[in-house]
Amino acid sequence: MDSTLFIIGVIGNIISVLVFISPIPTFWRIVRSGSTEDFEAAPYVLTLLNTLLWLYYGLTKPDGLLVATVNGFGAVMETIYLVLFLVYAADKGKRVKTAKLVAALDIGFFGVVFAATTFAIDGLDMKIMVIGLICACLSVFMYGSPLAAVRRVITSRSVEYMPFFLSFFLFLNGGVWATYAVLDKDVFLGVPNGTGCFLGGIQLVIYAVYMNSKVASHSYGSDEAASLLSSEASKHGQHDASTRV
Repeated sequence: MDSTLFIIGVIGNIISVLVFISPIPTFWRIVRSGSTEDFEAAPYVLTLLNTLLWLYYGLTKPDGLLVATVNGFGAVMETIYLVLFLVYAADKGKRVKTAKLVAALDIGFFGVVFAATTFAIDGLDMKIMVIGLICACLSVFMYGSPLAAVRRVITSRSVEYMPFFLSFFLFLNGGVWATYAVLDKDVFLGVPNGTGCFLGGIQLVIYAVYMNSKVASHSYGSDEAASLLSSEASKHGQHDASTRV
């Protein structure tokens, strides 16, 4: 591996680790309160699936060690988050829903991809292409998921549910891994991370516009108390992710 490519990959790994650990304050809050409150598990479930697929891609592709190692770490972190989410779920319904999502996506879907690419596809190049295409599609979706919080930010005029450091590291993460992909001539890494860099930039602009707003988030919350918003995508690490590398 070229030394420049290796250095950029290591930098990307470091940034990706920061993205993966960014939900720790959220889960510390959950543990202290003993409840997941209005947080949703879906972003964590999707981020775990994303990391598992990229781990598989990195292990399959020659010279994919840097991709595999960081996503292996991410898979461990997302598993821990989901275990905590199951333990501290606000109610039985949310716990059952989370368990079903994990079974269907992280176990079921990943299992199907693994089995299909292992037993039904011949040739390493074709296997890499199929796995890479699936990873790229999911990663674009994962990078866009925090944008679900933008509507709430604009409506409430509060950035409480779009933390600055999450948006910043998603932007930085996408940029570094897009650069890595260009040097490595890896379109499956390049497309989702280039998209992630762009979308992360949008989130930073929105944050800058509303960061000094004095409107209390609780006044908005009282009007929308009955709604289960997807704001967890902005509180999450992830997700994901993908966080993508």
